[in-house]
Amino acid sequence: MPRIATAAALGCALIGLSACGDDSPPPRETEVIVQPAPQPTMAMAMVAPMPPPQPHAELVPPPPQGAGPVVWQPGHWEYTGMPGHEWAWQPGQYVPPPPGETTWIPGRWAQQPNGSWAWLEGHWA
Repeated sequence: MPRIATAAALGCALIGLSACGDDSPPPRETEVIVQPAPQPTMAMAMVAPMPPPQPHAELVPPPPQGAGPVVWQPGHWEYTGMPGHEWAWQPGQYVPPPPGETTWIPGRWAQQPNGSWAWLEGHWA
């Protein structure tokens, strides 16, 4: 009987030691999250049922002092769709060009095949 008691005690000790011997956390599972590539956002096209008024004559002011290199973006009409005030003038402004760009191609209104008018955004070249 003493052998059985000794074996039982030894077995319990081994089980206890095996449970306490490894304090490291269990191995972490690697989780891979795949995100779709960002899609270019398309600005909502401005469409008008009629042509815009004639552009305002703008006196281009001198560039702001200390602004660094800037380019004048001329003003343009924006269609509001509000009865009696369908068009709002957006005045021109100076803006710094993005790196490597120097020329601003102004936006313009273009008549569409269905007779409506669409605003074509300006861009750098």
